Order: sequence, then C-alpha cells, then structure tokens
Amino acid sequence: MANRLHRLILLLPMLFAMGTAWAQESITLSSTTSTEQSGLFGFILPRFEARTGIKVKVVAVGTGQALDIGRRGDADVVLVHDRSAEDKFVAEGFGIARRNVMYNDFIVVGPKDDPARVSKAADVVEVMKRIATAQALFVSRGDRSGTHAAELRFWRAAEVTPANLKGYKETGSGMGPTLNMAAAMEAYTLADRGTWLAFKNRQALVPLFMGDKRLFNPYGVMLVNPARHPHVKQAAGMSFIDWIVSAEGQAAIAAYRINGEQLFFPDAGK
Repeated sequence: MANRLHRLILLLPMLFAMGTAWAQESITLSSTTSTEQSGLFGFILPRFEARTGIKVKVVAVGTGQALDIGRRGDADVVLVHDRSAEDKFVAEGFGIARRNVMYNDFIVVGPKDDPARVSKAADVVEVMKRIATAQALFVSRGDRSGTHAAELRFWRAAEVTPANLKGYKETGSGMGPTLNMAAAMEAYTLADRGTWLAFKNRQALVPLFMGDKRLFNPYGVMLVNPARHPHVKQAAGMSFIDWIVSAEGQAAIAAYRINGEQLFFPDAGK
C-alpha cells in the first residue's frame, strides 16, 4: 500500500500537467500562406499565447480558401489580404468585427537578365503588358489567394487574358512553391514582400518592380460570425483580435524582421 501511494504521489505532477493541457483553450485561425511562410506567426503567436493562455492553431491556405473555411464554420478567426473579398464575407453575414491589422506590398520578381524589361515599366499595368508582349514565362499561384486576386486585377487592367499566354503557368499552391517554380524556370511572378524576404531558394530571381500604389497589400482580421456558427469560440477569438490590434500586438508585428528588414507594418485603427 505504501509503495502504491508513493507511486501515486510521484504521478500527481504529471497528471496535473496533463489536465492543464487538456483544459487549455484554443482557437483555429484560418489565414494565408504569406503570414505563415514569412515566419510572422512563428514570431508573434507565442507572445499572444503567453499573454492569454490561448493556443492558436493556424490553417495556412490562400485567402479564398481561408474565407471558405470560415464560411463552413471550420475556423474561429480569419486573417487574410483581399479587401473586396473580406467585405463580401462580412456583408454575407459570415464574419463580424473586421479590423485592419497590417500591410506590406507586392513586388514583381523575375530573372536578373529581365527579358521583358519590366524594370523599365512606369507602372504595374505596363509590367503585365511587357510580359505579355515578350511572351515571357510567368508563374501564377492560381489558387484564389489574395496574391492571385491582385495578379488577376493587374492582368485585367492591362487588357490581357493570361490563360492565352504561351508562357503562363499556374501552380495552384502557396507563395513558397510558386517562388520555387519561378526560380527553377527563371520566370516572372508576383510575390508578397514578406514571403520573398523569407524565401531562400532565389537562384537567379531578383526583385524587378515595386513601388506602384496599386501594389499596396493590406491585411484584415475578423471573427467568424457565431450567429451563423454557434460553436465558434467568440470570447477566445475576440481575445486574439483585440490583442493583434492592440499596442502590444502591433509592436510584435513591427518587431518581426529578416536581415534587419521589416516585413509587415502595423495598420490597426487606420
């Protein structure tokens, strides 16, 4: 009996720890590959979890898929970067409490010899026209992401149907795999600056065009509407939203850098 009691006493700390882990609250965050592959979440989420005790499970997909996950009620919070799609998500009653979070920009990257001479373009519309005219290789995400949506806007503005271009290829995947394909093919692509800065396998790819105001890339966060999906963890989800737009959350975003370069810029309240 004494030995059995002794073993139970030794097991108590382990059982307590297991009970605490089981009881720990968590939320599912449906977000973009750019926030995950850039390393941002790996940097800021431990700070949120330390502050609140709430664990965040990230599902990183393209913005269109991230919003679809929210529509199905398979996430508590959505953080994406396609403002028109976000506004539609809210207008349709799937999301509430949308807030601005941060921004960066898109850049056009391509082979350093720049066969389409996009680096000489006056704006991003001319970039797309030059790529089309040169029949240059272009790799698209083709995944309904925020980056893909922006790319399609630029093709439309250039009055170009990309599917008709001989050198146009779609990956149907995230920014990292798309950059890998562009590097292997020495092709042009549109990338978010955050993922580009974190990308290691650049080979002959270099940034060739940036700075057009149409390349502005804002991110927003919203709660999946608990009136539509009652199982949504409203209190915990709002804790995350309130934190990421707070002074502490915004400072964490601003502090994330690669080689001294800031990837995302706080935008809450603007």
